Amino acid sequence: MTTAVANTQAQAVQPLTGRIVALLAGLAAIGMLSTNIILPAFPLIGEALGVSAREMGLTLSSYFITFALGQLIVGPLADRYGRQKLVLGGLAIFVVGTVIGGLATSLEVLIAGRVVQALGVCAASVLSRAIARDLFEGEALARALSLTMIATAAAPGFSPLAGSLLSVTLGWRAIFILVGLAAVVLAFFYVRGLGETHPADRRAPHSATSVVLAYARLARDSRFILPALSMSLLLSGLFASFAAAPAILMKGIGLTSLQTGLYFASTVFVVFAAGMAAPRLAHRHGAGAITILGIACAMAGGGLLLAGSADPSLGWYAISMVTFLWGMGLANPLGTAIAMGPFGKEAGMASALLGFISMGAAALTTWLASVLTFAPVTTLGGIQLIACLVAMVLFLLRGRSG
Repeated sequence: MTTAVANTQAQAVQPLTGRIVALLAGLAAIGMLSTNIILPAFPLIGEALGVSAREMGLTLSSYFITFALGQLIVGPLADRYGRQKLVLGGLAIFVVGTVIGGLATSLEVLIAGRVVQALGVCAASVLSRAIARDLFEGEALARALSLTMIATAAAPGFSPLAGSLLSVTLGWRAIFILVGLAAVVLAFFYVRGLGETHPADRRAPHSATSVVLAYARLARDSRFILPALSMSLLLSGLFASFAAAPAILMKGIGLTSLQTGLYFASTVFVVFAAGMAAPRLAHRHGAGAITILGIACAMAGGGLLLAGSADPSLGWYAISMVTFLWGMGLANPLGTAIAMGPFGKEAGMASALLGFISMGAAALTTWLASVLTFAPVTTLGGIQLIACLVAMVLFLLRGRSG
C-alpha cells in the first residue's frame, strides 16, 4: 500500500506526459465514441429493425439518461474503493452491453443494449476527470482537461466516419464489434500504464446518507454548481447538434452517409485548435475571462444558425457550427477546471455530479431536437443560443458570488 501511495505522489508532481494524456483521453472518449459512431448507420439500422429515424433517436436519449444517473453512483464508489476497480468493472459492463446491441433484432433490444453500454462506460468518462484531479492542480489540471477534451471531441467527430465506413462495408453490427474491442484495448493499457491513482489514505468511507449530503453540499456551493451548470449547458448545445445532424446534413442538405462522416471528422480540427489555445490564453488573460469569451463565441454560432435560412447551404451551416465549436473548445476545459479545482478530496463526487448535470442537459436537448416541430436548423440554433445565454448568466453570477 505504501508503494502505491508513493507512486501516486510521484505522479502528482511529474509533468503532464503523453502517456497520461493518452490514457485520460481514452477513458473520456470511449463514451462519446459509442454515442456518435452509429449516427450514420441510423437509416440502415432503422430499415433492418423496421423503425423510423425519429424512433432511432430513442437510442440516444436512453443512453444519455442512463449515463447521467450512473455517474451519481460511480463517483462515491470511486472515492471509497479507488478508481481502478470502477474503471475496469465499468468497461466490462460496457462490453456486455455492446454484445447485446450488436445482436439486437428489435428496437427494444437495441435500446436495452445501449442502456447497459451507458451504465458501464459512464465510469470511464466520469473517472477520467477525477483521475486528472488526483494527479494535477492549477494550470497542469487545466492543460490535462484541455487535452482530454480534445479527445472527447475527436471521438464524436471521427466516429461517424468510422461508423459510416463500417456500416457500408461490413454492416452496421460491425460498429458494435469495433467499440467492444476498443474497450478491451483501453482496459489493458489502463492497467499497464496508469492503474490506481486514489490511494487508500485519501479514500472516503461514504454511507448512503453521507453521499446525499455531500452531493447537496456541492449543489449549494456556488464555486462548483454555477460553472458546472454553465459548462453543462454549453455542452448540451453540442449534443443537440449530434441529434439534429442526420436530419440537417443527410435529409436537408443531401449529404451521403460517408460525406456526413467526413463533415464530422473535419470539425474535430476546430475543437483541437481551440483546446490547444485555451490553456495558453488562460495563462495570459485568466481562465475566467477566456471562459466568458468562449461562451460568447459559442452563443454567436447559435445566433448565426438561427438567423440563417431554415434550409441552409452547407457553407452557412459549417460557418455557424465552426463558430460554436471554437467557443465551446475554449470555454469547456477551463470552466471544468474552475468547477473542480477546489474539490480535490471529493474529485470523484464532483466529477460525477458534473457528469450527471452534463448528460442530463444532453438528454434534454437531444430530446428537444427530436420532438420539436420547427425546422431542424431553427430548432438547433434556438437550443444553442438559449443554452449559451443561460450559461453566460450563470458563469457571470459565479464571478459575483466569488
